[in-house]
Amino acid sequence: MSESIATALQTLKQANYRITKQRRHLLALLAAQSEHYIDITTLDDQMRQAFAGVSHNTIYRNLAEFAALGLVEITRRSNGQAVKFRCERPHHHHFICQTCGRVLEIQMPKWDPSYYEQQLPGAKITGHNFELYGQCPKCVRRQKS
Repeated sequence: MSESIATALQTLKQANYRITKQRRHLLALLAAQSEHYIDITTLDDQMRQAFAGVSHNTIYRNLAEFAALGLVEITRRSNGQAVKFRCERPHHHHFICQTCGRVLEIQMPKWDPSYYEQQLPGAKITGHNFELYGQCPKCVRRQKS
């Protein structure tokens, strides 16, 4: 069992969630693609192949619970939502390949919320999310050939 799955199971237990076969399988699917965002519809299809009786609602609810517990990151794409295990590193930013879903870490300039708070008088910024999208080098090479 991967470290990310073991950590996720421990987090679920501490939050008083039952450890079901479906949750274990969902975590295993995510761990198998840990460096890629997976379309939630693809994940839903894979889960329904493994567990014919599982509902879409159960899968989406579990992903929402995983996100609330900080186990996964969910992002929006032009064709829907995608999910991946949350990175272990402290706050950082990603480049996400729109073709294969691969996630690459990128460095950004120092974050200064005061710059944005000046544009929003009276507001207090408590966080941000920044992602770049495009094609990774592998997908660019594949497209050229």
